[in-house]
Amino acid sequence: MIRRMESRDLEEVAALEQACFAENWSYPLLEAGIHSPYDTYFVWEQGGRIWGYCCLRLLAGEGEIQRIAVLPKYRCRGIGRKMMEAMVNHATAGRAYAVSLEVREGNLAARKLYESFGFAAEAVRRGYYHNPPEDALIMWRRGL
Repeated sequence: MIRRMESRDLEEVAALEQACFAENWSYPLLEAGIHSPYDTYFVWEQGGRIWGYCCLRLLAGEGEIQRIAVLPKYRCRGIGRKMMEAMVNHATAGRAYAVSLEVREGNLAARKLYESFGFAAEAVRRGYYHNPPEDALIMWRRGL
């Protein structure tokens, strides 16, 4: 089930960050984020455990998907798709006219998911990722 992230989720989400990303967000960064007026965090909870989480920033009519993560052992179960739906719906409800995101160029599974939601690559950020080095594609979904 998907729900808004709460302070009680911070430790588990910080551990999820470490399991999913080489360049992970810290506990203090996550804590600051859930109190930001611009950011909305969601978690996917199953059986009292958090299997995934995501973050959407809304600012000046645009949304930015800042993070989406699912623990490796729970991937390919539609959790990422449900979290994408929640973020796009939240952006639409917040009157955003467009949503963007950055993705590793080689992350074909994520790119396929984003494309299924109408996102298209519009630019490349060379050398954006460091561990391992890789370019980022900047993808947009316009006209929400």
